[in-house]
Amino acid sequence: MDSRMLSSQEHWALSEGVEHSTWSDKAEPKSGTTHGQAMLHRDRIRAAMDFLTTLLHGKETSLRLALLCFFSGGHLLIEDLPGLGKTTLALAIAKTLGLTFGRVQCTSDLLPSDITGLSLYNKKQGTFEFHPGPIFNNILLVDEINRATPKTQSALLEAMEENQVTIEGKSYDLPIPFFVIATQNPLEHFGTFPLPESQIDRFMMRINIGYPSRQAEKEILRNGSRRKDVHAIQPMLDRTEVLDIQNGIRDEIYLSEQILDYVLDVVAATRTSKYLVAGLSTRGSLAITATAKTAAFLQGRAYVIPEDVKRLAPYVTAHRVQYKEEYEHLNGGEIIQSLLEDVPVPA
Repeated sequence: MDSRMLSSQEHWALSEGVEHSTWSDKAEPKSGTTHGQAMLHRDRIRAAMDFLTTLLHGKETSLRLALLCFFSGGHLLIEDLPGLGKTTLALAIAKTLGLTFGRVQCTSDLLPSDITGLSLYNKKQGTFEFHPGPIFNNILLVDEINRATPKTQSALLEAMEENQVTIEGKSYDLPIPFFVIATQNPLEHFGTFPLPESQIDRFMMRINIGYPSRQAEKEILRNGSRRKDVHAIQPMLDRTEVLDIQNGIRDEIYLSEQILDYVLDVVAATRTSKYLVAGLSTRGSLAITATAKTAAFLQGRAYVIPEDVKRLAPYVTAHRVQYKEEYEHLNGGEIIQSLLEDVPVPA
C-alpha cells in the first residue's frame, strides 16, 4: 500500500480556511469558555509555527500537522525516506515548546529495556535502583520503528495508550504531556518487522514529509544544515501552558450534533466500503473529533465545522482501515478521499 497522500493533501496547511457563515450561527461554545485566553495561546502557537518555518525549509505542512497531532493529545507516525529532516522536525518542536526530548534508533538487537529503562544493583546501598530509559521524556522520537523486533515494538503499546510502563512488576507514570513520533521507511523492507494493526492504530495521524520544493532545497543548500540553530532555540511556551492548551481544546471547543452525525457518517462509510475489509474503530472516531477540534482552535474558532473533519480525515483514517487484497496497490489517501466525497456534508 502506497503510504503517500494525495498531493493536494500533502500541501494542505493550517491556514485560515473558508468558513460557512451558517455554521457560526449554530455554534454554541460551552459556558465558561475563556476564549480570550485561548486566543492568546493560539497566537503564540502560530508565532512558534512561523518561527520554525524559517528554520525548517520545505517542512511547513509537516510541521503544522505534527503540532496539530501533538495538541490533539495523540502520537504521530511519519513514513518517508531517510534524510528529509524527521529528527530535526521532532527536536525543533520539543525545543520550541520547552519540553524534554529523547531519541531511540531502532535496530534488530534493540531490547525493550533499552527504551523503558532497567533496575541496576547499587553495591553501596545494597538495593536495586531504577534507571529510566529515553521513554521518560515529553517527546520521544522512535527512528525506524519497523527495524525493531515485535517484542520491542510492543513495549511502546502500554506507554502510548496508558501513559505508563510496567517494569519488573512495578508501574511508572510517564511525563505529561507524552508524545511519540515514530518514523519508518516505506520503501525498504529487508530486515524490517512490519507494525501490527494494533500498533499502527495507536498513532493518531500518519503523514509524510516529502521532498522540499526546488526553492526550499536551494535555500537549504545556500545556508547548510540548521541543526545547531535548532539546538539553540529558546522555548516559546512552557509545559504548563502546553497542558492548558491541550485541556482547553478538549474541553472548550464545541462539537454540534450535526458535526457528530457527520463524523459517524464518515465512519459508517469506511465500514461499508467495497474497498475495505475493516473500517474505522471507535478509537479512530475519537481521533477524528480530537484533530478537528484542534484545527478549529488553531483557526481561531470555538466550534468545529465540516471542513475541519474533511481536511484531516485522510491523515487520521488511511492507516487505520484494512484494504481488500485487490485494492492494496491503490493509494490509501485516494480511497479515503473518495469515500469523503460521497458522504453528504451537513448544510
